Amino acid sequence: MEVKKEKTIMRVAKNNVDVKMEIPSAVIRQKTDFGDASGHVHQGGVMANRIATLLVLSVFLPSVAGAQAASKKPALANTFKDAQLKWGPCPAFIPKGCEIAVLNGDPAKDNADVFFKVPANFTIPRHWHTSAQRMVLVSGQLRVTYDGQEPVTLKPGMYAYGPAKLSHKAYCAKGDPCVLFIAFESPIDAVPTEDKSK
Repeated sequence: MEVKKEKTIMRVAKNNVDVKMEIPSAVIRQKTDFGDASGHVHQGGVMANRIATLLVLSVFLPSVAGAQAASKKPALANTFKDAQLKWGPCPAFIPKGCEIAVLNGDPAKDNADVFFKVPANFTIPRHWHTSAQRMVLVSGQLRVTYDGQEPVTLKPGMYAYGPAKLSHKAYCAKGDPCVLFIAFESPIDAVPTEDKSK
């Protein structure tokens, strides 16, 4: 039995998807010498290469084909000023003036996206969320303080990550209202907590 180390690069193109796979492998080939009609003797291994290729394709082609299934949901793009957005109230512990608009998904299920809006010169009380949050400030200046961390002032275009169940509070500075894009991983909730800094 001969062991040959090689690196195989395969390209699979199907339905406008081009997948390049680099497969490091130690291909085990069994010598199967055989002769053809002209009397030439060929070394084995061609069949082993074909079998290895078929094996790789049988593993990766279903995933490539699965990637082809397009979502039935339409693509969308919104600004916080779009008239078709439906703004609703925030949880009762946040003072009047706070609004939320659902952009994508169902807030009672995983992976919902929202705009969170508060007026300028507005304090958001200390609270936490069951879900981690990925956020981008769209408007205003928002000073956010997570427990045990230094405050950070977000400006438009800045990204922030909020860990699950980590209490935080925020203040929207004077000037423009603060609008925050938030992507929740789990169903949306907000649990008020006592502010220890008072």
